[in-house]
Amino acid sequence: MDSDEALYARVKRGDMLAFDDLYARYAPRLFGFLRPQLPTRADAEDVFHESLLATLEGGEVAFDRGSFRTWLYRIARNLVLNRARSHGRGEVAMARLAPLTEDPPPAADERAAQGQMLRALDGAVARLPSPLSEIYRLRSSGLSYEEMSLVLGIPLGTLKSRMNQMVNVLREELKPWTAR
Repeated sequence: MDSDEALYARVKRGDMLAFDDLYARYAPRLFGFLRPQLPTRADAEDVFHESLLATLEGGEVAFDRGSFRTWLYRIARNLVLNRARSHGRGEVAMARLAPLTEDPPPAADERAAQGQMLRALDGAVARLPSPLSEIYRLRSSGLSYEEMSLVLGIPLGTLKSRMNQMVNVLREELKPWTAR
């Protein structure tokens, strides 16, 4: 299996099958990262496609400061911010990303308890300050600390500090649910 960077190099040489491979790799998680930040599914689809089209239209990129994934998420994040500015929307809506699992479905009572817990988590994430909720979404999308640091353009130490703040805030907000 080719690395993302190798696929990108093939895309830049005009290999559309390599683009299809990158698309398939990033469709679920990148769209999952974008959807809660935009008001409609159509907006998220537009930004998702704009992000991937940047791989075709942009100049050659050297990945000395990060990976293809970091670059792609940075593009997506900037497109979201640009769209919010251009539409005069200040703060964008936040929601929890559903985890990608293949576990068997839980029993009905477990589903009800999980649903309540997820609603509590949704509310807690929605109340996070923007820098912390953004870290939550990036981490939920599977990015490493180093990748998140590059996407956000902040030092790794600052990211770790904000991650710690986020965890502490969520832990406190969800204390009634974790004490059960």
